Amino acid sequence: MPSKLSALTLGVALLAMAPGSNAQDLVLQCGKLLTMNSADQIFEPGEIEITDGKIVYVGAPRPISGQVEVLEFPESWAVPGLVDLHTHIHTGGWGDINDMVRSVNPGLRACATVRPDNRAMRLACSAGVTTLFGIPGSGTNMGGFGVLYKTKASPHYDAAVLESVGGLKVAQDSNPQRRAGTFAFGNNRASMGWILEDVCAKARGAVREGRFDFALEDLKKVLNRELPILIHTAGSEGVVNTARMWHRKFGTRCVISHGSFDGWKAAPAIAAWGVPVNHGPRMMDLYSSANGRINGGGAEYSKAGVPHFSLNTDSNVIPQEEFFLQGAMSSRLGADSYQMLRGMTINPAITFGLDDRVGSLEEGKDADIVLYTGDPLDPRSHVQRVWIEGQLEYEYQEGKQRF
Repeated sequence: MPSKLSALTLGVALLAMAPGSNAQDLVLQCGKLLTMNSADQIFEPGEIEITDGKIVYVGAPRPISGQVEVLEFPESWAVPGLVDLHTHIHTGGWGDINDMVRSVNPGLRACATVRPDNRAMRLACSAGVTTLFGIPGSGTNMGGFGVLYKTKASPHYDAAVLESVGGLKVAQDSNPQRRAGTFAFGNNRASMGWILEDVCAKARGAVREGRFDFALEDLKKVLNRELPILIHTAGSEGVVNTARMWHRKFGTRCVISHGSFDGWKAAPAIAAWGVPVNHGPRMMDLYSSANGRINGGGAEYSKAGVPHFSLNTDSNVIPQEEFFLQGAMSSRLGADSYQMLRGMTINPAITFGLDDRVGSLEEGKDADIVLYTGDPLDPRSHVQRVWIEGQLEYEYQEGKQRF
């Protein structure tokens, strides 16, 4: 990690509740506290105070009034819960969500397939991943709308889900081309572009006419910038064409997802247009290098100044519990590790409009806190405890893990 994260390992003390209990008021006296806020504040030592599942104070330690229990973790670091915007584990391993009858499915919602508290979610929680965007697959050009949820140990849908309709998933490259052959209509670049523009034109027409169309109501919100759109695309040509359509023509809150292979070569154009990138699961370009080295996507997008750059696992392509390795590998390939940690916390929260609740440790936000034994991106570290909205959701014990 850079100097911001390489200071002496300090103690962390926390007031905790019994595992699985309801959220209680907490006081965290932190030796190494990474807020990931806009000021990049790191308190050494620091303190977090929590009431009713919300953070009410973050800063230097101050006297604690009243009777509180303090738990000491002198070798630990505290950071916000991790946020992944490209995942497929919400079904609990029952397969991905692909309606392959039509090329565009603007009326499909993945929220109907959520299985709260499934094992994959619990594994995610055990690795400090607390907020996920569960989306349809990439078998068709417009898979449908994803669901935003937290990895809580609750079997109840309403307790886990933040937004049933959290944003649109589009696949504008790669996978749809392989669906029925490269030259089949709807599966090459030109026809994919036509199909996507056609359905958007229909949604805009419904808006102009004041006409209700159930299949297009959520798409209308995307075109009105009420909802974000995550776009599966790869390669430099795909990245540029995607950004041109969804940012420059339609003016949506678009986020490039993947941007892999030689997609990083388009980074200067994407940065100039102000289009965010949610990179992964492939962290490097092995095939198209003409500069005599392996190129790390995270390093190249960050160097170009892509706004709110973030990382993803496309889980289960990369297991959700290995999300931290996406940041570690990006750092190994030349990216600034502190910025990669931002790409797993506050940056994805900002791009999806969740930064009023998650992504950083700030007053008024959800108390989603992860306690590590050391540097969060160091594979030698591990998660000790995870709180979501002030409730203890995971606790590591030697030889036994609770989740």
